[in-house]
Formats: sequence, structure tokens, C-alpha cells
Amino acid sequence: MKYANSFFSKKGLFERYGENPGTMLVHTGLLGWILSSLAQITAIVANDKIPSEQKKFLIPQEAADGLVNIFSFYVITSSFKLLGSKLVSTGKLASKNIKAFLNKSGVQNKVGKLDFNISRMENFNEIKSDYKSFKNGVDVIASTVGSIVSCNIFTPIVRNECAARIQKRLIDRQNKPQSDSNYYPYKISMDNYQKTAYSKYSSPGLKI
Repeated sequence: MKYANSFFSKKGLFERYGENPGTMLVHTGLLGWILSSLAQITAIVANDKIPSEQKKFLIPQEAADGLVNIFSFYVITSSFKLLGSKLVSTGKLASKNIKAFLNKSGVQNKVGKLDFNISRMENFNEIKSDYKSFKNGVDVIASTVGSIVSCNIFTPIVRNECAARIQKRLIDRQNKPQSDSNYYPYKISMDNYQKTAYSKYSSPGLKI
């Protein structure tokens, strides 16, 4: 409980998100999608006006929508944020002050390379304040763009596709005759066939 209390305390929240506003946007957005999905499913389950047959369609569809929303939001938004952070840390994206610092440090040939990180430079303290402010701004913008792409472009397409497949599967299952699952073709033996044929064609009513 000590760790939980420290996390939800003002100090714990500040240490986790104070210098990472982009991460805070990702996590709060993710929490919003989770709560929204749970609320939608709960509303369907608790609504007595919705017939049980319709609930069989609505609940799986809403659950699938929620999973798509949560997964796509987190993956896409986090990816955009990581990309923005990487561009800043490698110096590929830099403010005027950061560019001046890199030029003064003589590391122009390292800028933009994946293994280069401004925060690991020996004289990083000279630009630390400007670097963090610029990086936080880029993280927020990247996270915002990622959430827009996820919520308005990627998620609706994938969600509609998943919903259509789930609905088709449920309709096919509902329309499938119940007797199909319990139907076993009767296997008649040759002896029984001969007896049946003999009794049929040797009856008194048979005329030759």
C-alpha cells in the first residue's frame, strides 16, 4: 500500500508525470477509453428494455469495440510520442537554443543518428532546461496527433470491420438449425436392410 499511496499522492503523481506530460496524456486517454467501454457494456447489461436476443449481439460487439479503441489508442499514441521523443533526443528536431548548443559542442556529425542522445552528453546540464521544455512540448504535440489519428482514422475502420465480422458470426450461429448439432445419420446394417426389403416385398398385398 505504500507504493500505491505514493503513486496517488501529489508527490507521486508529480514525480511520474510532472516532467512527462506526453505520457500523462497517453495514460489518461487510455483510462478514459477503458472506463467508457465498461460503462457502455454495463449499460447494455443493466437495461431491461433491451431484449436478451439483442444483448447477445450488442455485448460482444461493444466489447470488441472497446478492445479496438483501447489497443489502437495506446499503440498509435505511444508510437507517435516515442517517435517525437526520438527526434528530439537525437537532435533531428531541435529548437534554436539546442541547435546552437550542438554546434558549439561540435557534434554535428552525430546529430540524427539512432545511437546519439543529447541527454547523455557530458555538458548536457548547459542545455538541460531548454531541452526538457522543448521535449515536453514535442511529446504533447505528438501524443495529441497520435490520439487524433487513432480516434478518427484508424480506430473507426478497424472497429467497423471487427463489428461486421462478429455480427455475421452471431447471425450465422443464431440461424443455424439446432438439429444440425445433434444430427447423426442412422447407419443401417446389411442384415437389417435385407429384412426390411423382404418384409416390404413379401407382403400379402404384393401383386406379380
